[in-house]
Formats: sequence, C-alpha cells, structure tokens
Amino acid sequence: MTEEQEMPDESSSAMAIGWRRKAPEGDHHARGIAHELEIELRRRAGAPFANYDTLDMRPLETGAARPPFVAA
Repeated sequence: MTEEQEMPDESSSAMAIGWRRKAPEGDHHARGIAHELEIELRRRAGAPFANYDTLDMRPLETGAARPPFVAA
C-alpha cells in the first residue's frame, strides 16, 4: 500500500493543492506529485457516470459554426 492510499481524502486534497501551487514557482516535480495525489482521489471517488441526455452526439458537420478566429 502506498502513502497516498493511506491518507484521508482531506489531507490528500490539501497536499495536491499545495503541490499545484509550487509548480509555477519552479519545482519541477510538483505537477507530477500533485497528479498522483489527484489520481488517487479520483480512484477513491469512482468514475462519474456520463449523462447521455446532455451530450451533443450530432456529427461535426451539423454542429455549431466555427468561431471567426479559428482557421479552417
């Protein structure tokens, strides 16, 4: 069992937030550590179910027009 699996959710979340804040300051390993903690939190919570009623399943050709700033 790894250390991430032994920690409660609240402390794992707080540690992930702390590591995410260190990444822009130049810590090269901060993003990876935060990512591992977040993976463990998602594993514990389980994968959310998709609400297929709200998904846009139309073909791309019939979707919304491209914004003017996107090149064709």
